[in-house]
Amino acid sequence: MSPHPVHSTVAVVLQVREARLQVLVWQRAKEPQSGRWTLPGGTLAAGESLEQSIRRHLAAKVDVQELSHLEQLETRVDAAVAPSWQVSTAYLGLVPTHLDPAIPADTRWHPVDALPPLAFDDGVTIERGRDRLQAKLSYTNLGFALAPPEFTVSELRTVYVAALGHAVSATNLQRVLLRRGVLEPTGERREPGPAGGRPAALFRFRTRALAITDQFAVLRPQRAGE
Repeated sequence: MSPHPVHSTVAVVLQVREARLQVLVWQRAKEPQSGRWTLPGGTLAAGESLEQSIRRHLAAKVDVQELSHLEQLETRVDAAVAPSWQVSTAYLGLVPTHLDPAIPADTRWHPVDALPPLAFDDGVTIERGRDRLQAKLSYTNLGFALAPPEFTVSELRTVYVAALGHAVSATNLQRVLLRRGVLEPTGERREPGPAGGRPAALFRFRTRALAITDQFAVLRPQRAGE
């Protein structure tokens, strides 16, 4: 084993697709663990920062311009990943629902709750990325990174339900986010679809930059009757 570690960066890239929280993974064609799925990433090049490294590697899998949020998640040491001693830094990246990034043939979106066979400890890293997202949806405005620029409360509720993994009352969600100053009405309405109904008010996030809105808040599951 080399006396010096190989430093790599990987990313847990999440998006709500078809009303489910999904993660971007690619299928390994070579050993070790050929045929299993893994997170996009690669080794740190000379002179690169960690963020520069992961953005470079993601450029091969997804247009990095379509990432609405990127933050460092964890760093771990793993001597079993490759013949060399390896240090891996993971990032959490988010893509909003209205975008559909082009990805290569060996790469897929998979629901976080129905993952294929994964290589290494990527399942643990994905779980930590999901947990970080769920926590920050409660006490920050991070929903902006998953939602489209404008949306109805019902559409935003679908995003939050998929990301949190439990039911959320649309009425309570609107009340909480408006009270915190996270949302604002656009003044526009969306006309009803073929099923009819009343036009729905459109909202947007006041800012699309991360901010703590209530550091002790928790978005709890919807109670019966709500």
